[in-house]
Amino acid sequence: MRLRIVFVALLLITVSVYLFNASWLAPAGSGQPVLLAHRGVHQIFHREGLKGDSCTATMIHPPSHDLIENTLPSMRAAFNAGADIVEFDIHPTTDGHFAVFHDWTLDCRTNGKGVTRMNGLSGLKALDVGYGYSADGGRTFPLRGKGVGLMPTLDEVLAAFPDNSFFIHIKSRDRSEGDLLAARLKLLPKEQRSLLTVYGASEPVEEVKRQLPDIRVGSSGALKNCLLGYIATGWFGRVPAACRDRVMLVPLNIAPWLWGWPNRFVARMKSANTDVFILGDYDGGSFSTGIDSAADLDRLPKSLPLGIWTNRIERIARLLARTGEQPRPR
Repeated sequence: MRLRIVFVALLLITVSVYLFNASWLAPAGSGQPVLLAHRGVHQIFHREGLKGDSCTATMIHPPSHDLIENTLPSMRAAFNAGADIVEFDIHPTTDGHFAVFHDWTLDCRTNGKGVTRMNGLSGLKALDVGYGYSADGGRTFPLRGKGVGLMPTLDEVLAAFPDNSFFIHIKSRDRSEGDLLAARLKLLPKEQRSLLTVYGASEPVEEVKRQLPDIRVGSSGALKNCLLGYIATGWFGRVPAACRDRVMLVPLNIAPWLWGWPNRFVARMKSANTDVFILGDYDGGSFSTGIDSAADLDRLPKSLPLGIWTNRIERIARLLARTGEQPRPR
C-alpha cells in the first residue's frame, strides 16, 4: 500500500511538472524574429581545425564581396539586408577613444603589429584592416589595400547610425573599461541609449549596468548563472535573478533542455523583461556560431518572436523574406 501511494504521488508530481512546463499549453506568441548581424556583413571563414588562436582572416572562403567586418560599410550593408541589430567589438585606445575592431592584436587582419589597445587612434586609423585576408593559404590577398582607414571609432558608429540598434561587445575583463564605456554612453540621448545592448565579461559589463541601470546587458557570468539556475529551478516556474532585465543568449542545442521550451520559456523570459537570442550549436568553444543556414532555421520554433544571431545576415534575411526592409527598433 505504501509503495502504491508513493508511486501515485510521484506520478502526480511528474504529470504536474510536465503540464506546468508544457510548451503547447502556453500562448504561442506571434511576431517576426529580431535579426542580429554578428560583425555585420563580413568575410565568412571555415571552421576546420579552428583553435582559439587561429587567424581566421587566412581561413576565409573566396570572397563574393569586399566588405570587412566591424566597418561602417559592413554595418550599413547589414541593415540594408534586413538586420534589426548589428554586433560589433570595441577596444580602448591609449588616447581615450574606443576603436571598433574584433581582434585583441593587430597582426592577423592588418598591416600593424601588437596589442590593439596599446595604440593611439591615429595609428589605428592608418592601418589597412583588409590586409591579412586570404582564401588560398597566403598566396593572394584579395582585400589588401581595400581597408585602409576603415577602422571606425565607437563615436563614429553611433553618429552614423543614431536610430539603429547595436550589440556592443567589450573584449576585456577590465572593470575600468566598463567605467569608460558608461561615461561615453551617458552622453547619448536616452532614446538612442535604449537601442544599445552591452555584452561581454562580467566585470566591465556589470559596471556599465551599475552606472546605467536602464541599459540592456548580457554578461558571461550572469548568462551562466541564468542557464544553470533556470535548468535547476525553472521546473516550478522560477526565473532566477540572473535572468531578469537582460539579454539571454541560448545555443540551439541547449534550448530543448530549458523548461517550457519554446513557448512557455520565452513567455517567462518576456515577463522577466529579458530578450532571448538563439545562436548556433554550442561546441564547447565560443559563441561565435550562428543561425547561418536554411537547415538552422528549420530547427527553430515557428512564429515565435525570438532574436536570431547570425553570421550570414544576407542569407538569413533573404530566406525570411526580409531583404530590403528597414531595420525595426527593439
